[in-house]
Amino acid sequence: MTSSDLPLGRQVDYPHGYDASLLFPIARSLGRGEIGLGDAAALPFAGHDRWHAYELGWLDRLGKPRVATATLTVPADSPNLVESKSLKLYLNSFNASRFDDDDAVRERIADDLSRVAGAPVAVAFGLPGFDRADDARVHCIDDLPVTIDHYGPPRADFLQADATGIVEETLSSALLKSNCPVTGQPDWARVLVAYRGPRIDRAGLLRYLVSFRDHCEFHEQCVERIFIDLMQRVAPDQLSVEARYTRRGGLDINPWRATPGTAAPAAGRDLRQ
Repeated sequence: MTSSDLPLGRQVDYPHGYDASLLFPIARSLGRGEIGLGDAAALPFAGHDRWHAYELGWLDRLGKPRVATATLTVPADSPNLVESKSLKLYLNSFNASRFDDDDAVRERIADDLSRVAGAPVAVAFGLPGFDRADDARVHCIDDLPVTIDHYGPPRADFLQADATGIVEETLSSALLKSNCPVTGQPDWARVLVAYRGPRIDRAGLLRYLVSFRDHCEFHEQCVERIFIDLMQRVAPDQLSVEARYTRRGGLDINPWRATPGTAAPAAGRDLRQ
């Protein structure tokens, strides 16, 4: 597969009817090989990619438009991720197509996405609510007086921890920015790092996250890189990394990776989403 094969970054015709062939899979192994991960059976994490779809519509059996939002959950151990522009075009292809009822639409989306991802994809109408901005359990590191002069490539050596102090905490930063590897367009996110283990140096973590600023990689791959780097440099007993990316083209994506056995974080949205 080359970048010219992707619908992302090139002009395509607007779909005029339901078309599952618009969905484009990308093998997860392509990104995982760059961070030293082998086949799916040996993955050191569990997780999922939670998509929020804000612009979904179709026609009922009488031809009257219906609109909805949806939450799509793709398991992290699926062989493929779904390319974002292809997902947008696919969802738009429902706009001029008739369906007997709402369940028929939900089931069709779930079946199509599961086929492309290579694993069962959950689809539910509706979106999670917004998180509390004043959650005292989450410690934002963005206001630290840190001098930064490195913006890429990612520098795992910025990550440090105090092995004499074992803590359990959640750190967050809204300063994660990377770039689409095909178009070069910016991708913005808030990242949440929840862990139990040696105390992570917060200034080093902030420098590390900012070092993604000029880096080109898909959302899911960035989160997996962060997870692997933290495990290798900090060695926590338990780790959860979630990124809440801002919306583009009516879609946002929230990849989550964690040590096996870690409970999934409650589904939520940031105010920027």
